[in-house]
Amino acid sequence: MAAAIAGAVAALLLLLYPAWASYPAINKPAGVVHWLKHSPEADNVDWVVILDADQIVRGPIIPWELGAEKGKPFAAYYGYLKGCDNILAQLHTAHPEFCDKVGGILAMHIDDLRALAPLWLSKTEEVRQDKSHWSTNITGDIYGMGWISEMYGYSFGAAEVGLRHKINDDIMIYPGYTPRPGIEPLILHYGLPFKVGNWSFSKLEHHEDGIVYDCNRLFPPPPFPREVEMMESDPNVKRGLFLSIECINTLNEGLLLHHASAGCPKAQWSKYLSFLKSRRFSELTMPKYWKGQKVDSTMTVQYVALSKANNEYPKIHTLFSTECSSYFDWQTVGLMHSFRLSGQPGNITRLLSCTDEDLKNYKGHDLAPTHYVPSMSRHPWTGDWYPAINKPAAVLHWLNHVQTDAEFIVILDADMIMRGTITPWDYGAKLGHPVSTPYEYLIGCDNILAKIHTRNPSACEKVGGVIIMHIDDLRRFALLWLHKSEEVRADKAHYATNITGDIYASGWISEMYGYSFAAAEINLRHIIRRDIMIYPGYVPLPGAKYKVFHYGLRFGVGNWSFDKADWRNTDVVNTCWAKFPEPPDPATIMQEDLDARERDLLSIECGRALNKALFLHHKRRNCPRLDITHSISKKTDQVSSNKIERIAHESSRSRNRGKLESIDAAREKTVERAAATIPPVHRSRRLARSSRMWIIAVWAVSIVVFLLVISMYFTDRRRSVSRSRVSRSLKAHV
Repeated sequence: MAAAIAGAVAALLLLLYPAWASYPAINKPAGVVHWLKHSPEADNVDWVVILDADQIVRGPIIPWELGAEKGKPFAAYYGYLKGCDNILAQLHTAHPEFCDKVGGILAMHIDDLRALAPLWLSKTEEVRQDKSHWSTNITGDIYGMGWISEMYGYSFGAAEVGLRHKINDDIMIYPGYTPRPGIEPLILHYGLPFKVGNWSFSKLEHHEDGIVYDCNRLFPPPPFPREVEMMESDPNVKRGLFLSIECINTLNEGLLLHHASAGCPKAQWSKYLSFLKSRRFSELTMPKYWKGQKVDSTMTVQYVALSKANNEYPKIHTLFSTECSSYFDWQTVGLMHSFRLSGQPGNITRLLSCTDEDLKNYKGHDLAPTHYVPSMSRHPWTGDWYPAINKPAAVLHWLNHVQTDAEFIVILDADMIMRGTITPWDYGAKLGHPVSTPYEYLIGCDNILAKIHTRNPSACEKVGGVIIMHIDDLRRFALLWLHKSEEVRADKAHYATNITGDIYASGWISEMYGYSFAAAEINLRHIIRRDIMIYPGYVPLPGAKYKVFHYGLRFGVGNWSFDKADWRNTDVVNTCWAKFPEPPDPATIMQEDLDARERDLLSIECGRALNKALFLHHKRRNCPRLDITHSISKKTDQVSSNKIERIAHESSRSRNRGKLESIDAAREKTVERAAATIPPVHRSRRLARSSRMWIIAVWAVSIVVFLLVISMYFTDRRRSVSRSRVSRSLKAHV
């Protein structure tokens, strides 16, 4: 009701704004162009709803619930725009076949509006100047004065840029008209005179009326509801009369509230004022919600994925969301490697949420096919730091900026390893019925949290992780997913663990609730499968063939364990041959408990898959093959000089794999364990050097001794010869 009142007051204010040109209607497209160019709001919205001032809003107008899509705005039907079918369209648009007879209410994507707005204005000017074709038989304008040129400007401008509207004839009604059975219009457009019994109203009679500024003056009151009950026996016609009196009563209520806010004295009591403040009136004007059938240019048919005429499978596209960080990079390497091995049909896209500053230094552009998304980790409006909101924001951004022919979208998290195909035909996904996996800890679906944040709490389902959704459902759902995430995140009064199930009570799982509440809001009913995804460390269901490992929690086998959070600041992607601690050999798992054995084997498979992905990544990067001794020496020197960045893990050394494991140097206990292994390494080197020294010394001594012996031998021989010669000489003289 508040929205309707606000709409009523705005209508009056705008109606009284003086026209400054001979054709005031042109102010509408001109105002839109000006808003797009100068308003900060235009830079922070994805969807725009455009109304006329002479309208009463009876309930929320949500574009995705109406079926609006990028390239396909939603609009009401204006059947009298016959110029779409004759020479007028042929003269003023290059695509007369795209001319849609629409107006009244417009719900369109901001990108479409930016493309359309300048043409809307220029085409309006063009049609307005074409006086030779103002006649009623060409334009449908009963006055033949070119008054509806702006309406044709819109239709011709939209045709020019190729917009095809989702057209509906039920969402808006003129008071005095009879609605179709079962339809609750959301807009009352009082642009034409209407009456109920002897009472009547025409906005033209109040063109110069200063009723907004005259304290406590209202429009003539219409008949009371009980009087209308006796006027008409046909229930449908009677509904039309009730809509007429609701329209003027809402206008009058808006005036009362406006006068009170302007400081007017309290109005004198009357039967009519008493009615406007009564419970009966409040009940009659409760917000209405759209339940009408969407109308598209082509009929949408709900179908199971396999029900194709030629039995072909629908196209699939897989999405996962990440950020510009080494933490998400190694997860991307793991998921992409498993995607290639899984045989998953279709393509995959990484939704990379980054700030401009992050992108300047980012090194992982080649890790996956990527769609770049502005980061919302720091909310642009609230300043709240909540990186998880990047997931719905990125999906919405992708939908709004990428053309896809996929019929089903598979949404995964980055911290997943695929083990097989995830397809709609395997699990029965269809329009209106996505497939997902159970998240039992979302207890907010059963308590006050759901009652606060969705109109349909009974439809709230505890799901997440893996999602298979029809593209049409995703287009209706994505924006609401983002908005509900923001809404739950802002609801700090209900962060408590006993309400949300969040063990940290920090609002961290707001995005998960955003998903469930948004799905409930548009009545998506999930097919919940327990055999798609498993957390390593959990006992598997008997016979389940899981398609996804979700390593979001710590898991381990024996003395070995893995927790992704321990590797948040470690760059294993850009450090050659870096990897995680090797899990145990499956052959060593000898447990008699078969459940525990299966659990441990799955955990080992997940750990090995991550390391295999990293190994192949380093190989593709042409990392040099390093000598084992050189690698150990390098690491030892780093530890000794207190410049440790990555250190070797004990498990890899024990297996002589020669490929050093990297972990965060800040983890002091691990550093101490690594440092404790340094002295034996140095001792072995000293022993090696000592052995070589002894060998050299022995050889040197041997050579010296040999040379001494030879020298002594030849010296003694020379002396003997010399004595012999002296002896012979003496004998000769004697």
